[in-house]
Amino acid sequence: MSELGLCSRREADEWIARGWVRVDGKVVSELGSKVYPSQRVTVERQAAAEQSKRVTILINKPMGYVSGQAEDGYTPAVALIKPENHWVDDPSPEVFHPTQLRSLVPAGRLDIDSVGLLVLTQDGRVAKHLIGETTDVDKEYLVRVEYTKPGKLPDSDLKKLNHGLWMDGKPLLPAKVRWQNDDQLSFTLREGKKRQIRRMCDMVGLKVVGLKRVRIGKVKLGDLPVGQWRYLRPDEQF
Repeated sequence: MSELGLCSRREADEWIARGWVRVDGKVVSELGSKVYPSQRVTVERQAAAEQSKRVTILINKPMGYVSGQAEDGYTPAVALIKPENHWVDDPSPEVFHPTQLRSLVPAGRLDIDSVGLLVLTQDGRVAKHLIGETTDVDKEYLVRVEYTKPGKLPDSDLKKLNHGLWMDGKPLLPAKVRWQNDDQLSFTLREGKKRQIRRMCDMVGLKVVGLKRVRIGKVKLGDLPVGQWRYLRPDEQF
């Protein structure tokens, strides 16, 4: 079901438990049942109705918040999803309800010392699209840097940032890295290894002093204030 794009694996388990999944017209009751390519998988209307109620939220994560579970005493970004932090200029007609916090998980990570666009979603399809193994959604970051060597960063090292660096024993995918001004670079990546940008910069003698994610796919951070959130609009797609 996940491979067909119907839902996430977690949603599939939930739908099967509720009797909402049929294979060749027969209700499937056992998790992990085998389905052959020739067989037809269908879901009840209740599943689609439930899925349509699930929200996706965009937050401008401040520094000092972790993107996922609480750790080492730090607060997760989901704690900011409350009515008083809802952006007053949110164009979405969606109305906040506490049930929207249920199963709301980050679709991707943003380091504790990084800020900017973070996606939280109840929709397994969105999560799979953004962080699945086959995702090709790119992400753009503005990175303020200091060069730790005499002079300025050589053009040859800027080319390495674009393509040619290795990390964790593997070559990195090609990136788009260009200067925005004298001390700020724009990074556009199609992968997200742990602390990837900071490690890339360190390899060429750059120290990161600020990192902000400003875009995920076609969705931009825009004017969303720090620490506030809004809903992904029905007409927006990553």
